[in-house]
Amino acid sequence: MENLLDRIVIDPQICHGKPIIRGLRYPVETVLELLSSGMSQDEILEDYEDLEAEDVLAVLQYAAKLSKVKSVVDIHAA
Repeated sequence: MENLLDRIVIDPQICHGKPIIRGLRYPVETVLELLSSGMSQDEILEDYEDLEAEDVLAVLQYAAKLSKVKSVVDIHAA
């Protein structure tokens, strides 16, 4: 199976350099928002016919990688 993260592309010329799926102009954040709103993978794939199941998995894997930080600093606004 291909590396799922290969499906995530960052191109300064597309969507202002935000991470997108396979150059399709679907930002990773959009798919994450759909998932967090309660949409299932099947519902997303039905609404966005050019996406594939592996794309949704790649988005989740990308988000998991981003969440792996060495430390978290709590910043409070004054």
